[in-house]
Amino acid sequence: MSAHPDAAALFDAAAAELRETAFRTDIVVREIPSPAGLAPFSLALAADVRPDDHGDSVYGTGRFVLLHDPDEPDAWGGAWRIVAFAQAPLEPEIGTDPLLADVAWSWLVDALESRDAGYHSASGTSTKMLSKGFGALAAEGDGAQIELRASWTPDAPLRPHVEAWAELVGMLAGLPPGSEDVAVFGARRGARG
Repeated sequence: MSAHPDAAALFDAAAAELRETAFRTDIVVREIPSPAGLAPFSLALAADVRPDDHGDSVYGTGRFVLLHDPDEPDAWGGAWRIVAFAQAPLEPEIGTDPLLADVAWSWLVDALESRDAGYHSASGTSTKMLSKGFGALAAEGDGAQIELRASWTPDAPLRPHVEAWAELVGMLAGLPPGSEDVAVFGARRGARG
């Protein structure tokens, strides 16, 4: 018998809550296989901003992983942990902005706070990448990309956390809140990062 007999039922309820979350129509969210070995229980979601008919997005993507370990790892400071990723291509001029990485992190914090999604033990990185093509790739020109990787220990309820992550994915891709069906400028096909 498990030391935590209710852990599976608790996780199943949390996973059901996340699966029932409604997202804006221009961000397609689907469940994907969870990474193995991170926790006894996990659920992973992927998001694509305005994907084409093949499911590819030139605007941005993201991943959201909910982890549950009833033994409460010390590094987590609780039984739940969220690991999030979001990335989007940028125009090279925007990629050189010295405050871009700070802005990307602040968008995550703002999205969590706007939904009263309490959390602690946050950590992460915000990375901006610039690239220049040579040889056969020279015609594609310069490219830039922003990427945010974050993790935090969430307070209940969990739905505001996945909503905040989806907002972050949209913001990095150039979709401000409430901009469904509005044209997106600056998406770069073939942008390298």
